[in-house]
Amino acid sequence: FGWFGFNGGSTAAMHETSQAQTAASVAVNTALAPCIAGFVVFVLNSEVLGGKGFDVPRFCNGILAGLVSITASCARIVSWEALLIGFVGALVFVGTSRLLLRLKIDDVVDAFAVHGACGLWGMVAAGLFGGPVRGGNGSLYGGDQLPAQLLAIVIISLWAGVLSMAVFLPLRVAGLLRHGNDFQERMEREHITMVKAYVERAARLSEQSQASSPPPKPLDAQAEPIRMTAAEEARVHGTSRSYM
Repeated sequence: FGWFGFNGGSTAAMHETSQAQTAASVAVNTALAPCIAGFVVFVLNSEVLGGKGFDVPRFCNGILAGLVSITASCARIVSWEALLIGFVGALVFVGTSRLLLRLKIDDVVDAFAVHGACGLWGMVAAGLFGGPVRGGNGSLYGGDQLPAQLLAIVIISLWAGVLSMAVFLPLRVAGLLRHGNDFQERMEREHITMVKAYVERAARLSEQSQASSPPPKPLDAQAEPIRMTAAEEARVHGTSRSYM
């Protein structure tokens, strides 16, 4: 829901009809892109790429991929463009995620695939889509927004890359960037042991609860006849006669 806040809230005002219409269009586009992206990732993972069952975390990342992809252009596009941007964003996310696995790059939560790769695609999409009707300047409508978007990608990548290297490279040289393999393997064993103990305890508690609870009564034994006193019968019959 936060995405609706900062995407729709970026209109900064709603006291005019045009601003309210822009905010409404932003909200619709912000909803469409993650819907199609999450669905595409879900289908690809479960039916096409040989995934094991229904991967809910990956489905959620697909939704995030659509949200990231649509953010840059949400105020300048129409609904069909939002669906297309979300669809491509899903492909970008899945492709980048699988590429990182092949390269053996440790990104457990697919942060780069979601926010990095889909963010870059979203900036390119802002240069491609968006016609003059919505105040856009996309290349598909004869505009010249795409070169500015590509230049922004280069500048942002250099800025983020240089600052990140300035922080992480000294930590890596000093051996402080990550724990050693022994520590990680020990923590993994402890985590597995903890989860196993939790599951076993839950199973024992369930068995104890079932053993201590009395067996349910038959339906005919539970139902007891309702008997009225003589005074209650007289009052009921007297009331019914008064309305006749």
